[in-house]
Amino acid sequence: MLSANLSGIFYLISGVLFILALRGLSSPETSRQGNFFGVLGMTIAIVVTFLSIGNFSNGFLVVLIFLLMGGLIGAFIAYKIPMTAMPELVAGFHSLVGLAAVFVAIAAFLNPEAFNLGSPGNIKLVSLIEMSIGAAVGAITFSGSIIAFLKLQGLMSGNPITFKGQHPLNALIIISIIVTIYLLCSTQSSNLFWVLLAISFLIGFLLIIPIGGADMPVVISMLNSYSGWAAAGIGFTLENTALIITGALVGSSGAILSYIMCKGMNRSFFNVILGGFGTTEQSALAKNKEKRPVKSGNADDAAFLMKNASSVVIVPGYGMAVAQAQHALREMVDTLKKNDIKVSYAIHPVAGRMPGHMNVLLAEANVPYDEVFELEEINNEFANADVAFVIGANDVTNPVAKTDPQSPIYGMPVLDVEKCKSVLFVKRSLSPGYAGIDNDLFYKENTLMLFADAKKMTEDITKNL
Repeated sequence: MLSANLSGIFYLISGVLFILALRGLSSPETSRQGNFFGVLGMTIAIVVTFLSIGNFSNGFLVVLIFLLMGGLIGAFIAYKIPMTAMPELVAGFHSLVGLAAVFVAIAAFLNPEAFNLGSPGNIKLVSLIEMSIGAAVGAITFSGSIIAFLKLQGLMSGNPITFKGQHPLNALIIISIIVTIYLLCSTQSSNLFWVLLAISFLIGFLLIIPIGGADMPVVISMLNSYSGWAAAGIGFTLENTALIITGALVGSSGAILSYIMCKGMNRSFFNVILGGFGTTEQSALAKNKEKRPVKSGNADDAAFLMKNASSVVIVPGYGMAVAQAQHALREMVDTLKKNDIKVSYAIHPVAGRMPGHMNVLLAEANVPYDEVFELEEINNEFANADVAFVIGANDVTNPVAKTDPQSPIYGMPVLDVEKCKSVLFVKRSLSPGYAGIDNDLFYKENTLMLFADAKKMTEDITKNL
C-alpha cells in the first residue's frame, strides 16, 4: 500500500500530464503527443488509486474484471466508430461520466463508513454538500447527454422542442434543487436524496430539448464541462486528488471552450447554461419555402472553373464527413496545386457537429496544417478568391445569418463564400441543413450547384482536371 505522501506525488504527476495533454490537444500538430500524455496520466492515476487502498484483496479481482470489460468495450467502440458519429460518441461518453458520478454518490450516501464520511444519518456536512452537488450535476449531465445523443443520432427531432412556461418551470426546478440540497444537508433524509436525483435528471432533459441542431456543438462542449464538475465534486467527497484535478481541468476547459464558441456564434453564455437558445422561430423563408431557380452543373463545369482560377478556397462540412470524401478532396487539391493554383481551407468553428470535427478529418487526409484557416483568419479572403468549393457545408455558409432576424442562426458568424467570383456547392439535394432552414446561397447568381455524393463528385472533378 502506498503512503499518502507518495500517492499525492504521483497524483500531482498525473495532474501535470493532464495539463500537458490539454495543451497538446489544442493543436492538430501536437494532438498525438497530447493523447499520449493523457493516457499516461490516467494510467498512473488508476494504478496509484489501486495501490493506495488497504485491505482490498477481496474486491480487487471483481474491480479488475469490470475494468477490463469497460476497457475492451471502449477500445472496440473507438476502433469501429466512424468519424461522422464522433459527436454522438462524445455525448454518449459524457452521459456515462455523469452516471458514474451519480452511482458513486449513491454508494457514499448509503454506506458512508466505507468512504470514512461518517455513518448513515450522520454524514459529515462538508462531504454531504460535495456529494449532493456532484450527484445533481452528474444527473443533469447524464440526462442532458442522452437527449443530445438522441438528437445527433436522428432518433429525436433536431428542432427545438418548446412549450408554454418552459423557462419558468426550469427556474422553479433549479430553485427546488438548491432547496432540496439544503434540506438534505439539514435532515440527511434518504427520501430527499432520491428526490434530489429525480429532479436533477428531469432538469437535464428540460435544459437540452429546447436547443436546436445548429447549436448542438456548443451543447456538446457544455456537457463536457458539466461532466468535469460532476467528477470534481465526487473527487472532493472521496478525497481523491487525481479526480479533483481531472474534473477541474475538464470542467474549466469545457466552460472556456463553450464561452469561446458562444462568442464565435454570437450566443449568450448564460443562455447556454439555462438551455434558452435555439428557440427562435424559423424565418418566413423556411416556413413558406417556395421554389426558386438554381443553376446546376457537373464535374466538367466545376473542373473548367477551377482550371481557370488563380485561387480556390475549400469549405468542408458535415456532408464531407458523411461521404468520407476527405482523401478524394486531398487528391483534387494536389492536382490543382500542380497547375499552380493557390488552395486554402476555410474552417468554421462549428462545421460538422463538434468542435474540431473538420480539422481532424483533414488531418486524417494529411492536409498540411498551414493551409487550414479558421473563420476569422480567412473570411476577408473570399472577396479576392476566384472559386469557393463548398463540400457538404450548409448552415455555416448561409447568408441568412446576416440578414434575417427571425432565423434561428441569425447573428452567427458565417463564412462569406458568396463574395467569391464563383461558388461550387456540392450537395445531394436542396434540403435544409441541421438548423432546418433553407440556404440562400443556393440561389445566388454566382453559385453552381453540384448535386451528387461528395466523394464521387470530387473524384470526377479530379479526373476532369
